[in-house]
Amino acid sequence: MNTTQYLNQVVQELSHTVELISNDDAEKLMNKILESKKIFVAGAGRSGFMGKSFVMRMMHMGIDAYIVGETVTANLEKDDLLIIGSGSGETKTLVAIAEKAKNIGGTVAAVTISPESTIGRLADIVVKLPGAPKNQSTGDYQTIQPMGSLFEQTMLLFYDALILRFMEKKGLDSNKMYGKHANLE
Repeated sequence: MNTTQYLNQVVQELSHTVELISNDDAEKLMNKILESKKIFVAGAGRSGFMGKSFVMRMMHMGIDAYIVGETVTANLEKDDLLIIGSGSGETKTLVAIAEKAKNIGGTVAAVTISPESTIGRLADIVVKLPGAPKNQSTGDYQTIQPMGSLFEQTMLLFYDALILRFMEKKGLDSNKMYGKHANLE
């Protein structure tokens, strides 16, 4: 296959993931975002990069949102929301972060392939995204892509869809959001 054929296959895989995501679970997460004073997002590796993109868009919408671990991240307080993006749901550092958030009284949401994982069981809200685990010898979702790529791509698009839903609920448009875009670049 050539590059554009691979791209076409990737787009087909992503298109198929849409019908496998629970809209009810997505709405639970959206409603909690709307209710929460502060939003925190955590993820490791490429999942973390997807989370950073999500936080950036939330900031553009005026949401008080942070990436866990950054030097400018606020403190999580009772009734704040922590969203953890993790394919396996077993990343030790993320498990520890979820446990700490729960102990403080925060709400934990997991965006994961594995709702039955440690993070999935700790979470108050779970959104299961399709994807193959990094070790593709396990799991029932097949992809041509390496490691967790399909999950990570689906997560980015899912986060962008949450942004669109938030915009709809709050009557925002791109022009209003652009006013919060970085201007020192």
